[in-house]
Amino acid sequence: MGAGRIGGEVAFLAAATGLVDELVLHDAIEPFLHAQVLDLLHTGLDLWVTTDLSEAVSADIGVFAAGSPRNPNIKSRADLLAANLPVADECVRVLSRFPGVLVAITNPSDANAYYITRRSGFDRGRVLGFGGQLDSARFEIALRERGLSSGGTVLGEHGDHQVPVFSRSAPDTPEPVREEILAGLRRASIPVMQGKGGTVFGPAVHIVNLLRAVAEDQRRVLPVSVALEGEYGIEGCSLAVPAEVGREGARRIEEWDLDPWEAGKMAKAATFERSLCDWLPI
Repeated sequence: MGAGRIGGEVAFLAAATGLVDELVLHDAIEPFLHAQVLDLLHTGLDLWVTTDLSEAVSADIGVFAAGSPRNPNIKSRADLLAANLPVADECVRVLSRFPGVLVAITNPSDANAYYITRRSGFDRGRVLGFGGQLDSARFEIALRERGLSSGGTVLGEHGDHQVPVFSRSAPDTPEPVREEILAGLRRASIPVMQGKGGTVFGPAVHIVNLLRAVAEDQRRVLPVSVALEGEYGIEGCSLAVPAEVGREGARRIEEWDLDPWEAGKMAKAATFERSLCDWLPI
């Protein structure tokens, strides 16, 4: 759902890498939708594509990428919640009988994932909010640039309240450096948006990797946003947490031991995200 900048790129990349051979595409702008379908068919890939949403009830994986995207004029992803809520409602209506795993990309992805989970009645593990993998890739770059580590994970909100987990990759990083890196992560997408209007390649690669983890039942531990029910002492919202991802979605949530700096950031992320989710008409 949503075949634009991100949804279209995900559809193409998933097809080009052989992950999918059947696609159901939907977009509110019909001429654009049909152009996307033709463009995909003209690749010559062995691909079946339809715009008939009734076919979605037999899909293995759904991708919710519809709605207003973030642009350089929108300060925070959270500012898109009111604008994209009606689109999330449409997603719930269309996919009421959908049996698979749904990946929520539309910003704010954490709040939308929580809303869809509660409104649809789906098992919480079947609705995965995207963002943690992209934030983690940016964190890894920041750590490598400083010679601190070659790997890292970001939990929490996909936004200003993200939580880079230093304790599992570079535990001796002093707090001033942590704050400096966190400030950089918060601004990471801005140069891309200023230069080309929005991010595409980074999100698409990580989204397809997430889809592959589901389709191939990889049971990999990935940072995905799931409706929490007491994990990390949090409930009433969705936040990125380390979860084992496979055919059923988030099969198991891991509760890592966070150091005091990380635990404090996670608590602030929960407070912020609950303030959004409490506003939702659930």
